[in-house]
Amino acid sequence: MNESWKNKSVLVVGMARSGIAAAELLCALGSHVVLNDTKAETDGLCGLLAQGCESRLGEPAQTLVEGRDAVIVSPAVPMDAPVVREAARLGVPVMAELGFAAELVKGTQLAITGTNGKTTTCALTGEILRNAGKNTYVAGNIGLPLSAVALKTMPEDYCVIEVSSFQLEHMETFHPRGAALLNLTPDHLNRHGSMEAYGSLKEGMLRNQTEDDFFVYHADDAFCAAVASRAKARTVPFSRTQILSHGAWVQDGQVMVSGRALCVVEELNLKGPHNLENALAAAAIGAELGVPAAVIRHTLRSFQGVSHRMENVRAFDGVRYINDSKGTNPDSSMRAVESMTVPTVLIAGGDDKEMSFIPFARAIRANENISQVILIGKTAEKIRDALATEGYTACTMAGYDFEKAIGLARSFATDGGAVLLSPACASFDMFKDFEARGDTFKEIVNALQ
Repeated sequence: MNESWKNKSVLVVGMARSGIAAAELLCALGSHVVLNDTKAETDGLCGLLAQGCESRLGEPAQTLVEGRDAVIVSPAVPMDAPVVREAARLGVPVMAELGFAAELVKGTQLAITGTNGKTTTCALTGEILRNAGKNTYVAGNIGLPLSAVALKTMPEDYCVIEVSSFQLEHMETFHPRGAALLNLTPDHLNRHGSMEAYGSLKEGMLRNQTEDDFFVYHADDAFCAAVASRAKARTVPFSRTQILSHGAWVQDGQVMVSGRALCVVEELNLKGPHNLENALAAAAIGAELGVPAAVIRHTLRSFQGVSHRMENVRAFDGVRYINDSKGTNPDSSMRAVESMTVPTVLIAGGDDKEMSFIPFARAIRANENISQVILIGKTAEKIRDALATEGYTACTMAGYDFEKAIGLARSFATDGGAVLLSPACASFDMFKDFEARGDTFKEIVNALQ
């Protein structure tokens, strides 16, 4: 049991999944926990209150900092939030939930970040390690808070951690044994302000690595390659387009790892160029950890993917319905659009991250299989204007009516084709999160008659 948190007074700000998990972990460590959220009422707190936590919901968080030993914030709390500024003024340390939990994890920590592909690569890496007989936890931004598993880990375990830029804002002590940077494209600029600030946060994940650690990076991505040139850890590249001297790459249609052919690219269960990159990254991590090539090969061939990422929901009336609700930025959805090889009706739109949709529109225009676009939510008109700029006019507005959007998509779909939900936007204008958006899509699609 870690004694450093015993009897400490800790303010936990944000009572979503990560905040609740952090509070439960603090209770287990013997802390006095103060719960805070902007909402005056939040579900799921009964167990915490029964353990003696103090509820201060609906109160300004900055008024609760004085007298605390630490403040732990959820990813939703930005660096310039009043509570963070007040903590700095009073000299009270602020930690991200993930950073707090990481200090309590025993075993080997592997951290994966990037704009796109994090969740798939984390899940695939976890599957590779489990198939190799390793007890492995996959947590972090993937949906299971690291705080929920930290005390369960043992020294011989592995913990694969998906890390978002939001979580990296308060991660001064984080030190993963292995780290991977998959790519960097515009995202979350409404929060971070610039690509420079966004990229700096991603690179910050490597801050505490040493020459005894390793860093897997995308050699085809200029930003990732530049970060690798500054890394202190041993660098391990992966590439879909270059033949490398080490790491993971593609050569003569084969997936190569450490100079050894693993399998033919067409044998990968995950399809599309972006998933090939995810597979290369996961294979490189597995190889660095000494996983036998046969295990990596089997996992690449059998891995089924994860929910909300190009997830096949149902084939109905000759039409395949695909849930890519995790397409929360234009670049991610561009990859989904580019992978479609049958006539496809695309459902796109959502909350605005203040990003350009011109590249997204260009990708839609370039793929003749995108036969119609149904636009929803706050960004519908912005995407329509971008499409018009690129000369694409086959779009229909569905407002904020998700069921109507799916009905329209069904009416436009053709036998042998597909309906693809890949919004290119966040979900908060219509849903709690991208999971709720994807789950609603699946519910409506599965109810079609």
